[in-house]
Amino acid sequence: MSRRVGSDDRAGDAARMFDGERLTLARHLAGLRKNGLADAIGKTPTAVAAYENGSKRPAAATVAQLCLALGVDPEFFVAGLPRYASTQGAPHFRSLRSTTQVVRDQAYSLGQIAVSVAAAVERHVEFPEVDVPHAVVDHDAADETIGDAARALRQSWGMDEGALPHIVRLVENHGVLVVFGAAQTSSVDAYSFNNAHRPVMVLNPLKDDYYRQRFDVAHELGHLVMHSDSEPGGRVVEEQAHRFAAELLMPEDQIRPMLPSRADWRALGHLKEAWGVSMQALLYRARQLGVMTDTTYRNAMTTVSARGWRRREPGPTPMLEQPSLLPKAIELLIGEGLHSRAIAAEARAPIGLFQLVTSRTPTSVTPDLPVDDVRTAPSSGSLLALVND
Repeated sequence: MSRRVGSDDRAGDAARMFDGERLTLARHLAGLRKNGLADAIGKTPTAVAAYENGSKRPAAATVAQLCLALGVDPEFFVAGLPRYASTQGAPHFRSLRSTTQVVRDQAYSLGQIAVSVAAAVERHVEFPEVDVPHAVVDHDAADETIGDAARALRQSWGMDEGALPHIVRLVENHGVLVVFGAAQTSSVDAYSFNNAHRPVMVLNPLKDDYYRQRFDVAHELGHLVMHSDSEPGGRVVEEQAHRFAAELLMPEDQIRPMLPSRADWRALGHLKEAWGVSMQALLYRARQLGVMTDTTYRNAMTTVSARGWRRREPGPTPMLEQPSLLPKAIELLIGEGLHSRAIAAEARAPIGLFQLVTSRTPTSVTPDLPVDDVRTAPSSGSLLALVND
């Protein structure tokens, strides 16, 4: 984030138009509790709470202190930004027990920044329309109901037969925003949420595994399809998303005849390459469908553990599938004459975070963007259609 606070006039303008929810967002991005921010600016936690809930407005000097403490410009706090990032239901984190609320808030705030960036970009670039069907799945839904939801999605998206292609590109082409998260929040794993603008998936930047990432995307897609009104993080909800992902990536009627009833590693290796799923996922699917007995499955997993395959299975690992909707849009706008920094300013996104959410690859750092973009604005009314190839 930029650490340079602007003039007194900028801080004064921000104080007059101060939006407390933007302060909450900035605090979450910084990974701070209210008392931590209060200590940083020499105020009380009660004062910080008052700024955030709108019952008190900070003075210009306090806005300047907030900018220094949180690494944002004064304009970050100005009211008026469309509330695209408001959720329709809570974000779906994998485990609520293994991560702190501070880390979850920090991770989710990055997703909100991604939504703001996408909303700014879409004033100039036409993204694919949102096409994610919703299925009613009860808490005690049978496997068949969950399988029906996955099969319906395949049919709706014209993917009835065979392995799914580039799954990140597939979901992007149906209106889902996909970005990599920040390394410091990687403990929350991949997560997703719906909002008033479009569905969002945030992928784990440290999970350098093509097969696991594909399963993560299918899992989060299950949440978006089935769990818009469900309480996140529960065992049943997560298991349903796992079953959805398994059926989506390995449809029962197609994969069952191919699955071995024993740990045939050669056959499993071929299936892994053909279907874009790990051998461990294939073993679990074989047991789930009754092709492999529980005893055979447990023995196979013992072998997997003994050979160190839980972390890295044998054979070449393809490169991670990369998000390209936002990165390609930025490239198009630069080609039309719009500076990247102007887009970040329009979205009120700190430049480092703007670069992170518009990157094709995961990154553990957020350096400033190079100042090599075209400086002029795009022609009036320019609207570029964008669909991934």
